[in-house]
Amino acid sequence: MIELTEKGAENSPKTRYIKVERYKSETTQTIAESVRNMISVTGEDLTRDGIKDTPMRVAKAFQFCTQGYQIDPKKILEGALFKEDYSQMVLVKNIELYSMCEHHLLPFFGKAHVAYIPNGTITGLSKIARVVDAYARRLQVQERLTMQIRDCIQETLHPWGVAVVIEASHLCMMMRGVQKQNSVTTTSAFTGAFLKNTSTREEFLRLVNADLH
Repeated sequence: MIELTEKGAENSPKTRYIKVERYKSETTQTIAESVRNMISVTGEDLTRDGIKDTPMRVAKAFQFCTQGYQIDPKKILEGALFKEDYSQMVLVKNIELYSMCEHHLLPFFGKAHVAYIPNGTITGLSKIARVVDAYARRLQVQERLTMQIRDCIQETLHPWGVAVVIEASHLCMMMRGVQKQNSVTTTSAFTGAFLKNTSTREEFLRLVNADLH
């Protein structure tokens, strides 16, 4: 589990912050050794200044990018449940997401748009974004990620319906393979009212595409 904290520097003439990162030592060493082997077989010099610390940096970065395995998304929602007599759509859109393709270990990134219709219970708006992060920070495929977000909200809040749309660019398509730089993949998943009621689904899609600022 990665812990990120900030604290004021002691005896400093100015107030500043130092980021402190803690990683599992055994995990870090195991990943770093694998990265050393990968770099070595390319013919690169592991003792070169720019490379010698790379295995450790990659090990820490990889743990950060996959920290979602240490998080229970349902508990995120359960920690901020409120009874509220509101039964109209709640939409959080343009949630930035960063994930890694499980097929090539290359990033994909984009935005998630998440909506639900409360059935007597709402959750904190930031919790929706945290659920997206918790699932995205794993080895993923976009299709599964979309459904996991949908199912987590449905099973925890028991709303009248949930809608999730993700738009993402995949480096496994952009920098290798077919090499299509402008390709964007869109996935969607619905439950309840969004699945059964065409007008509700259309309202959601209209709001996602609308510029209300």
